[in-house]
Amino acid sequence: MPVLTGGQIVARTLHNYGVDCVAGIPGHGIWSLTDAFLDDESRIPFIQTFHEQSAVHLADGYYRVTGRPQAAVTSIGAGASNTVIGMGTAFTDSTSVLVITGGPPTHMRGHGLLQELDRYTANDFPKVAEAVSKRHWVVTRVEELPFVLHRCFNSMLTGRPGPVHLEVPMDVQAEAADVQLHDLARRVPAGRQHPDPEAVERAAGILRTATRPVIVVGGGAITSEASDQVLALAERWQIPVVTTWNGKSAFPEDHELFAGSVGQTGTLVGNAIASSADVVISVGCRFTDWSASSYAKGVSFSIPPAKLIHIDIDPHEIGKNYPAEVGIVADAQRAVAAIVDSLPAKGADRSEYLAELATLKRDWEEKLAGRRDSDRFPFTSQRPLGALRSVLPRDAIIVAGSGNTQGAVKQTFPVYSPRTHLTSGGFSSMGWAVPAAIGAKLARPDRTVVCVLGDGDFLMTAQEIALSVTAGAPVVFVVQNNAGYMSIRGGQRKQTSRHIGTEFSHPDGSPYSPDFAAMGRAFGIESWKVSDAGSLESTLRKAVQSGAPALVEVPTDRDAAGPWVPGWWDFPVPAYVTDERQDEYQRTRATEQHL
Repeated sequence: MPVLTGGQIVARTLHNYGVDCVAGIPGHGIWSLTDAFLDDESRIPFIQTFHEQSAVHLADGYYRVTGRPQAAVTSIGAGASNTVIGMGTAFTDSTSVLVITGGPPTHMRGHGLLQELDRYTANDFPKVAEAVSKRHWVVTRVEELPFVLHRCFNSMLTGRPGPVHLEVPMDVQAEAADVQLHDLARRVPAGRQHPDPEAVERAAGILRTATRPVIVVGGGAITSEASDQVLALAERWQIPVVTTWNGKSAFPEDHELFAGSVGQTGTLVGNAIASSADVVISVGCRFTDWSASSYAKGVSFSIPPAKLIHIDIDPHEIGKNYPAEVGIVADAQRAVAAIVDSLPAKGADRSEYLAELATLKRDWEEKLAGRRDSDRFPFTSQRPLGALRSVLPRDAIIVAGSGNTQGAVKQTFPVYSPRTHLTSGGFSSMGWAVPAAIGAKLARPDRTVVCVLGDGDFLMTAQEIALSVTAGAPVVFVVQNNAGYMSIRGGQRKQTSRHIGTEFSHPDGSPYSPDFAAMGRAFGIESWKVSDAGSLESTLRKAVQSGAPALVEVPTDRDAAGPWVPGWWDFPVPAYVTDERQDEYQRTRATEQHL
């Protein structure tokens, strides 16, 4: 057995387990580990980020495009704490990332050494990480590392994905031992989790009697690579398909059976079809408040009386927010395939139902066109998205920031194949999109990757555009500049008719904004600011065709910034607001079905 330091064990194991890149900042608490990535036997590209949060987001973006977990490494204390937003995003959206942090030497714990959290108990950061990790480990001996590392990967690669946290104390990184590195292939189960045949038959029986079925596709369908099976079920049984935020791209949006998205910022079509369904087949969807319009009956769903067939790898999600007629705990790909095999080759005549869908889609297209094709300047949020779609290849990857841009992309920007739409859905983290786009481009250098986000989101991690240059990841950044947090302002205005802390302004109240195009050039990136409606497409085309890191600043109207809101979100109205808004809130809240 080789004599290896703890750092060498970690580095060689990551190399052996197929990790393609490690992102992070090599603070003093992780030096003995990061040094091992320079060894020939464990050489892995190290992506030097400018914030530890971004390191986790980068690895997250890489995973969402490939399904292969990558690693983020940081020091102790502040560096470790900066990873929490990244882990929270990955945890909420069920994406796998290995986060490795340094820790105080085992013989120094509790002494309050530099960057140690010790006032409650010695070395408290692992407790912070618990709430945002699928599993976490603190290693105390070098000999433990081979075992713990294969447990980390076993956790990430089985069941419901999620981030795992591993703390390696500084002395454990530096000390050496005779160890045997473990073969990952012999430490994880083979194959996929198949559904219970009886549950499949019950589901098929319910579908045979359905007159208005709908399939709702969540992020779990993409993770399990179930898109082909969902398409087969939809086509064989003529079932419309709706998507959640993270389910977007699981179904081709130019297909006649695609009905749009569901939820607060879903589409009129998606909500109308899903809320009027008599049977709902959920594939990897956890029914968050955003996707289910806070469970208000008849807005996005009507469960019950609609019957729910709920497919999920995690039994915790089945029955959590809606009662399930049939709950199927299984890999989504295998479960949907089994249902398809249990059904006749041809379903009922749904010509009337599908004609209704086609009419709704035509009406929605007319509504979209009003904003998507508008030549007003500054632009609507939707106008640059229509232009961008026209200049991008069909398989381009779009990474959407949070807020108004996130909803506008969901509604307006069609995608056609899995893993071509990425967004921080459940956590909706600002600052996620820029580093995640870098991770996506590193994962798929053959694809065009465009990051679209608002100026408020961009300013959270704007420094990471440098990685387009330093890491050789030419992403196109489209910054929709409306000088503020307009999504938040819109919500404040709707709730109380006033707003606070949401407009970027000079002391005299006039709008304030950095010169984003100049910022991009300062970072060594080709940059443009669109100056009029007529130059939008040509500017975006130049950026996309440059093949280089690029930034396009798109002036966006503060008062025409948001997506449509065809759904509902339970956001309590203050008691001092006594007009119709209070009445509407109380009336709609009374219809919620989740309790």
